[in-house]
Amino acid sequence: MHPAEAPAIDEFPAGGAEAGPYGIAAGPDGALWLTLVHSGHIARLSVDGGFEQYALDPPTCRPTVIAPGPDGALWFTRYQDHRIGRVTVDGETEVFDLPTPDSGPFGITAGPDGAMWFTETTTDRIGRITGRGEVTEFALPVEGGFPSAITAGPDGALWFTLNQANAIGRITPDGDTVLHPLPTPGAAPVGITCDGTALWFVEIAAGRIGRVSTDGRIEEFPLPDRAARPHAVVAVPTGECWFTEWGANRVGRITPSGEITEYDLPTPSSEPHGITAGPDGALWIALETGGVARVAP
Repeated sequence: MHPAEAPAIDEFPAGGAEAGPYGIAAGPDGALWLTLVHSGHIARLSVDGGFEQYALDPPTCRPTVIAPGPDGALWFTRYQDHRIGRVTVDGETEVFDLPTPDSGPFGITAGPDGAMWFTETTTDRIGRITGRGEVTEFALPVEGGFPSAITAGPDGALWFTLNQANAIGRITPDGDTVLHPLPTPGAAPVGITCDGTALWFVEIAAGRIGRVSTDGRIEEFPLPDRAARPHAVVAVPTGECWFTEWGANRVGRITPSGEITEYDLPTPSSEPHGITAGPDGALWIALETGGVARVAP
């Protein structure tokens, strides 16, 4: 770890521990949007701390990852009732069923084709949903791979992590798929992001940050604390990536050359999960114990 001046970190309440902030994304309205995985709500947090909640039905649906769509709304996965949700910036919600039962949708992102793309953790599929709710599913060439996070790459394809297959996957909008095995056994990749050139991902079980080029070349960078359990990662305009350390209660930063710095979060054992770049130039982190952290680099 390289020494650096610590950034300013502030925390805002966000529903409490019983709500469980998990996923977070910047909306087109200049606010942060969160999934409250335990209480079954979607929440809107303004950059000055204003907080609103929108109830989902049923409350046990476990909203998980959230992402802005090309239609000006936010789209999110409902892990427990196996559906995809949509919320407008006015708080109006709707829900879409999936063709495959008990699919466990988790990651979601906007694709290059104007649709949303998502992972189905329990059925080894990648899904695509249009703004009208039309769903297409693509079976992966793996069993028990547990596809997790997904992001759009710089090459017009979607890139995703296979948590249990220990690989990074690439799928084109037509469904052509390639898998890239990781060098470290049992690394269990989760979060993934794109810096405009390559893809960066976290290895929750190995305590590493990884980078994969569009031609499949993989580099891995070990964290100082290999038990930190990195969970989510986001690229910022400077070319750096920031990531959460769920097991160590920290947020970390990695440069394009692989230099890593880490910073403790103010509240002990706050369980940092999702992370996003905010409209104010700061990093925003969902804390499952009931808050949101703002990190001003």
